[in-house]
Amino acid sequence: MYTGGSGFLFIMKFVLGEKIGMSQIFDKDGNVVPVTLVRTTPNVVLQIKTKEKDKYEAVQVGFGERKAKNIKKPQQGLFKNLGNFRYVREFRLNRDPIPVETGIGSLLRADLFKEGDKVKVSGVSKGKGFQGVMKRHGLAGRMGSDRVTVRNLKIAKVDLENNMLAIKGAIPGRRGTLVEIRG
Repeated sequence: MYTGGSGFLFIMKFVLGEKIGMSQIFDKDGNVVPVTLVRTTPNVVLQIKTKEKDKYEAVQVGFGERKAKNIKKPQQGLFKNLGNFRYVREFRLNRDPIPVETGIGSLLRADLFKEGDKVKVSGVSKGKGFQGVMKRHGLAGRMGSDRVTVRNLKIAKVDLENNMLAIKGAIPGRRGTLVEIRG
């Protein structure tokens, strides 16, 4: 729910990020934990949709950088000097939201999450190109490049200085892929 001009918005935990790659860290018992590193900066709130105006509640978030000459004029009007964003995604607010003080132009950072939080991560899987009948289990054609969601992953570490998240396990996509992280 958006409470008007007070600047408070009640949202779920979500952030857009870029997959950096796989690594490993050691837990407190000395065991090796495989993690995927995700960079989550910058995430800027571009638009807040309300039930009164738009018939549903959602938040539009911009992520990544792009040259100004490559942005279409309608998007330039949406960005309004907030930056030039490569990706714009909308997150609907349909579950029990978490209160966060934010508004248009505010930043969503990695500090929304803490170590041990369970998250689901969505991204586009690696494309394999054309594959034959045997490899594709009976139907020849293109393989991969599908939207995949992995649930019940844990946040292993949060690095606020670099706006990085270390997520335990593997997430879909190659290095540099856009991923959505939801709490």
